[in-house]
Amino acid sequence: MTSVDQVRIHAPGQVSLDRVELPECGPRDAIVDVHACGICGSDLSYIKLGGLAGPGGEPMALGHELAGVVRTVGAEVTDVTPGQRVVVHPAEEIGCGSGEGGLADAVFVRNAAKGGRLFGIPDDMPLTIAALAEPVAVGMHAAEQLHVGVDDKVAVFGCGPIGLAAIASLADRGLTDIVAIDLSETRRGLAKQLGASETLDPATQKVWRELERIHGTAPLMFGHSAATTGFIEASGSPKVLTDIIDRAGTAAHISIVALHYNPVPVNFLNVLMKELVIRGSINYPERFSDAIELLQRRDLSPMITNQFALSEIDAALDVLSGSKECGKVMIEMRPV
Repeated sequence: MTSVDQVRIHAPGQVSLDRVELPECGPRDAIVDVHACGICGSDLSYIKLGGLAGPGGEPMALGHELAGVVRTVGAEVTDVTPGQRVVVHPAEEIGCGSGEGGLADAVFVRNAAKGGRLFGIPDDMPLTIAALAEPVAVGMHAAEQLHVGVDDKVAVFGCGPIGLAAIASLADRGLTDIVAIDLSETRRGLAKQLGASETLDPATQKVWRELERIHGTAPLMFGHSAATTGFIEASGSPKVLTDIIDRAGTAAHISIVALHYNPVPVNFLNVLMKELVIRGSINYPERFSDAIELLQRRDLSPMITNQFALSEIDAALDVLSGSKECGKVMIEMRPV
């Protein structure tokens, strides 16, 4: 068996870099040498809980935003070959057992033969960029859930990696009127680089008045609203979500991609009277490879603001949990 260094959760708030044995590669499985793996807010949630939904029977391996090089494939795996550079689709088998999880030197990919688990990437795409495919796919789907066209006016609340990916996806689809709202000057700057036409700082600006200035106004039954037609809630703030529902205009579309663990009060009279369309967003585009293709078309490298070695995982998690100024925090296992 092969032993690897792997980041695992042992209990609420307890994370360590452990030496573990990878399962043997069966005829339908694959092993990928991981070169880069991002960490995200959901990882922090798992750490706080002590597992996917709390402590389980064994430590939970972390890491679901990964890219690397195929080391071994079973006899029934036909869509990739050893030596191929790939992104690993984070299906249910990733991060759930002692031999899996992308924050490791290598990852065991169970049932790779079923397809849709390993996606080849271009030879000229850095593996750190390829590791953005998963959060980019999340942001792409959040943009899809808006069901807006190129002439629509969109506001994105929250410019962490998912909000940034949504902005890049909207811009890639031809939208030119995208307002990004975030407390962080760094993240607002990243939003401008990735396609936002304007940015707002809610600490110093009256966001809804500014949206009226930028997007114009539209009549309501009683008064008026900003003529913003689409909203993406990527901040995780209950107040932001409540404000969007209360202050959005008639027939506005709202895509909720941030994790709201606690109930949020909703004025359903507003939903009714304004005929709002509210959609949750937790999946990927129907074609996961759409995210890889977006990474080919547009330079999303500014999203990566911090890079650490696997041995520096504690410092990386500290940056992610303690700073609202960072974009994507990326872990590199070996030179790319």
